[in-house]
Amino acid sequence: QFQLVESGGGLVQPGGSLRLSCIASGLDLNYYAIGWFRQTPGKRREGTSCISSRDDMTNYVDSVKGRFTISRDNAKNTVYLQMNNLKPEDTAVYFCAAGVVEGRCTFSPAEYHAWGQGTQVTVPS
Repeated sequence: QFQLVESGGGLVQPGGSLRLSCIASGLDLNYYAIGWFRQTPGKRREGTSCISSRDDMTNYVDSVKGRFTISRDNAKNTVYLQMNNLKPEDTAVYFCAAGVVEGRCTFSPAEYHAWGQGTQVTVPS
């Protein structure tokens, strides 16, 4: 049985930074594409960042490019999301997800089959 656990969320002022962590048990993240998604009440889950399994190629949605960085530490079986210059519109529950995705990772939730429980990020306006 596998499990993904996110941590690192919290309350941060605009312009501040947070680093989210996604720790896996029961599966080796090195073999999976990993995505970070976010969701606010009443809205669809939105992909923000992902990293491919084979070559660690990264992909970002336009709204976070230049501010968010996804990376993985295979020795720790952990994927990180460094979030800088946070804005109120970044407020959401952030989820990490693992999936078997060929080629470049995508932001389609259907391609990810393992999900964490989420961690809240709040940036007040």
